[in-house]
Amino acid sequence: MIDEVGALLRTTAAEVILPLFGHLGRADVSEKAPGELVTVADRRAERVLGEGLLRLLPGSVVVGEEGVAADPAILAHLHGTVPAWLVDPLDGTANFAAGREPFAVMVALLEAGVIRASWILDPIADRLLTAEAGRGSYLDGVAVRPTVDAPATALRGAVMSRFLPPAWRSSVEAGAHRLGTVLPGQHCAGREYADILTGAQQFALFWRTLPWDHAPGVLLLQEAGGVARRLDGEPYHPADDRDGLLVAADEQTWHTVRETLLPDV
Repeated sequence: MIDEVGALLRTTAAEVILPLFGHLGRADVSEKAPGELVTVADRRAERVLGEGLLRLLPGSVVVGEEGVAADPAILAHLHGTVPAWLVDPLDGTANFAAGREPFAVMVALLEAGVIRASWILDPIADRLLTAEAGRGSYLDGVAVRPTVDAPATALRGAVMSRFLPPAWRSSVEAGAHRLGTVLPGQHCAGREYADILTGAQQFALFWRTLPWDHAPGVLLLQEAGGVARRLDGEPYHPADDRDGLLVAADEQTWHTVRETLLPDV
């Protein structure tokens, strides 16, 4: 199943997404909500991915970002017992619509609400991250397990500040100088998780936690020895719609970043 889904992501990217990159017309981009873009590539890719995933696992259901935008009741499948595919057909739509990177294609398989497998594809680099629960994380078939051996002043990570409430933003700004590098985020959750897995950064702080944005990356991170928790220390669950999520390459890094950026939250 890992290889079959990976092949489906690559085919969809090659045939549906990449031909439109840098070639979108004005009519190809619209707002599905204020400030939230969607393109013809998002919709076409979700349709192709959904059809392919249902063929691979008959009796399953698809919970896709664009499908949920049209019918929020689809989210109820995250609480059910039927296997559910979480699909983000084009993570980083704003980047894609502007003709820039990064963007990603992401899928996770849930069984009874538990993340069992995940995939993140970087279409430009043709780089595929995969994970199965209990079997580790892999980058194009090679095991990945980031290690952190650095003081707080050398840690590098991203904070998605766009949606942060004022109290959080002020706290982050006050503590950021105590870490090595705090970046503003790349508008693509898939890239943030990939950068932690490959050692380019060690943490990421998110406010919005839409399930298709995070379920794939969370399993990949956890299988590589990383940590994904709410700020109160509770573990991430894709059906939990609370805001706020801190992910890190390891336990010590999670606590260091938590205590440095958000000590009073």
